[in-house]
Amino acid sequence: MRYPIQVGILGLGRSGWDIHARTLAQMGEQYRITAVCDPVQARLDEAHQKFNCHTYPNLEKFLMDDQVELVVVASPSHLHKDNTIQALQAGKHVLVEKPMALSTAEVDEMIAAAHTAGRVLTVNQNTRYHPDLLLIRGVIDSGVLGQIVEMRLTNASFGRRWDWQTLKTYGGGILNNNGAHLIDWMLQFFDDPDPRVFCHMQTTPLYAGDAESHVKLVVRPSDGPLVDIELTHACAYPQPHCLIMATQGSLVSDRRLVRWKYYLPQDLPPLQLDTEVANRQYNSEEIPWHEETRQVEPDPTWGARGVYEDLYRTLRDGAPLAITPASVRRQIALIEKCRSQNPNFAAQ
Repeated sequence: MRYPIQVGILGLGRSGWDIHARTLAQMGEQYRITAVCDPVQARLDEAHQKFNCHTYPNLEKFLMDDQVELVVVASPSHLHKDNTIQALQAGKHVLVEKPMALSTAEVDEMIAAAHTAGRVLTVNQNTRYHPDLLLIRGVIDSGVLGQIVEMRLTNASFGRRWDWQTLKTYGGGILNNNGAHLIDWMLQFFDDPDPRVFCHMQTTPLYAGDAESHVKLVVRPSDGPLVDIELTHACAYPQPHCLIMATQGSLVSDRRLVRWKYYLPQDLPPLQLDTEVANRQYNSEEIPWHEETRQVEPDPTWGARGVYEDLYRTLRDGAPLAITPASVRRQIALIEKCRSQNPNFAAQ
């Protein structure tokens, strides 16, 4: 008989409550929320009333709960490394929120702790399961667009913030918060461990704290397309979330609507060089376009259900781990490169 995985959630803020608790509550055959830990008593009371779980204001006592099999680390970003290692040393499997850590050195410590403890360590890179990005990946993999020349990924909005994620000392900033998702997804398209990177980072009066609120990142791998990533809270006009330019067409997405147009190579004559310019005109031809559109229903769990379904298969059936720490380490290394080019925003 297969039993639900007993989960303890560390941190009941936005992600701990709105993503993890809400998703796990919908997966009763696979998971059960056994315990929660948070310094705010009102949050503990709410969780006890909703899940009838053990509640702990103290981390040490929380980790001593023998019923907890998996710990979800949803504490503020600067605590991820220490909290993860503490949970692993207490004999728990761990799923840690993004960003996994603030440096590759921290990631290496976490991986070593998991190896020593003989426990599973994974990361909530739930963007890998977003319906629109899965659709886009499918279109790219189908080959109808041809060779991918450039990818533009954008997370742009306009708004002021004054919470802990505007502070460098808490591991805040738009690069860790939003960039961790787009960079992770982008890295699925090439294997270059050390791509060339240009990164510009700045803070603006839109943030109460000192962390970056605007980032421009251009990545040039040796074995993949040029990638242009923009992260900002200073854009008042809607922008495409994803734009793919390729040799047989293009794709554009605003997350809810994905459109792509392409031609089939057999529908056009072979391309032949001709140095004679007839009638002093630029080259022109009618391209027989094919165009497709898909409406994408948003995932109410932000892709977290897919993360947990794969993790269940790992913990209960021995399936390979879907989101490995090594794959996420590539993301942290690239973020480190960005910060090395912008010393004012170095991890603290």
